[in-house]
Amino acid sequence: MIRSCVVLACLAVLYWGCAPKYQRFVGGYQFSNNGHPNYESLDYWAAHPAKHDSSDSIPAPLQKEYFLDSTVDVFFVHPTTFTDTKDERWNAEIDDASLNAKTDFSTILYQASAFNQARVFAPRYRQANLRVFFTKDTTSAIKAFELAYEDIQLSFQYYLDHLNQGRPIIIASHSQGSSHAIRLLKDFFDDKPLQEKLIVAYVVGMNIPLNVFQQLKPCLDSAATGCFCGWRTFKRGHEPSLLSRYKESYVTNPLIWTTSDSFADRSLNKGGVLRHFDQLILHTTDAQIHNSILWSSRPKFPGSFLYRSNNYHIGDINLFYMNIRKNMQDRISAYRSRNPNTN
Repeated sequence: MIRSCVVLACLAVLYWGCAPKYQRFVGGYQFSNNGHPNYESLDYWAAHPAKHDSSDSIPAPLQKEYFLDSTVDVFFVHPTTFTDTKDERWNAEIDDASLNAKTDFSTILYQASAFNQARVFAPRYRQANLRVFFTKDTTSAIKAFELAYEDIQLSFQYYLDHLNQGRPIIIASHSQGSSHAIRLLKDFFDDKPLQEKLIVAYVVGMNIPLNVFQQLKPCLDSAATGCFCGWRTFKRGHEPSLLSRYKESYVTNPLIWTTSDSFADRSLNKGGVLRHFDQLILHTTDAQIHNSILWSSRPKFPGSFLYRSNNYHIGDINLFYMNIRKNMQDRISAYRSRNPNTN
């Protein structure tokens, strides 16, 4: 467990910078309640179209050509930012100012912004502590996940009832967020009327078991809609000890958007956004599906020759930032062509 946390910490420095920088924003999160979320309040949304937040940020090279399509919504479920495994709590407090600042200026800035060509909603939730992925106390871990999902479910229902107004939807998520997104897709979309409103689901950084859904299928090309994509990234040639978790898992290659094991050269990578948000790194890395995970070569960035990690999980979205943005546009266009009467 300690080794895994060290790896995550090192990766976080590469992609999200150093945690202390979040502390200067803590003063902007002085709200509190009885511990339960109130999604009527903007305070309980890390990203929401009615306020300016980190998901609205656009890397400098993209600002001139940026266009917001307000007829499409993205519901983003953020990954674990409650990473202090020494903290005895199983779930984060939803009004934890320090943690909310960390969330907003890490995953919301660097990941949710990849989807900001549409309206982005990202709920705060009582996320499970990182140690749930490693603990032998499975009873406590399951309870922690259940509480976290309770908030996700509540926030999505509030979003449907008060904010969606009939718009087509993209689900996006990473890591712990993807565990919750899979359940969300099962509860609200799979073989249900709302499935018709689903453009695509980017369920990234977590295994997607075969046959987990009744009707939802993996996307087989770059223009398919009403389907899901997902991948978990490791260094080419690395066979992770947790590979057994990903056996018989759906996986998508985010450079060619198929489920085949064809090699996709880094020349197809339109650009990644890593440690420096305003720097777009072209041809960041390649991609190839291998045994239900995604293999990529060491990413290219200033100082990359010093980078030794075999685990690229923290960069699952960032390494393919521009390809995701382009694919999102392609699928929105394809959805509109198939549903000409949509908003």
